[in-house]
Amino acid sequence: MDEEIFSQQVQVERKLFSFTLKQNPRGRFLRITEDVGGRRDTIIIPSPGLGDIHKVLQQAIKADQEAGPVPSVLPD
Repeated sequence: MDEEIFSQQVQVERKLFSFTLKQNPRGRFLRITEDVGGRRDTIIIPSPGLGDIHKVLQQAIKADQEAGPVPSVLPD
C-alpha cells in the first residue's frame, strides 16, 4: 500500500492540479493529477527525477516572464 508523505492542490483557471508525494516498497514518487470538469489525467514522476523536473519548471517560468504579457488576440 502507498504511504502518503505530502499532498497539495492548486486551482488554475478551470483546472485543479493535485500533487501527492507517496512511497511504497519500490520507492517514492510524485503523482500529479489534472482534473477538468470531472475528467482526470495523471502523470507519475519517480522521486529521482524531481530535481530535473524542478530545473525545467524554473526555466519555463523564466522564459514565460521574459516573453512578457500574453497577447489578448493572436496575430493571423
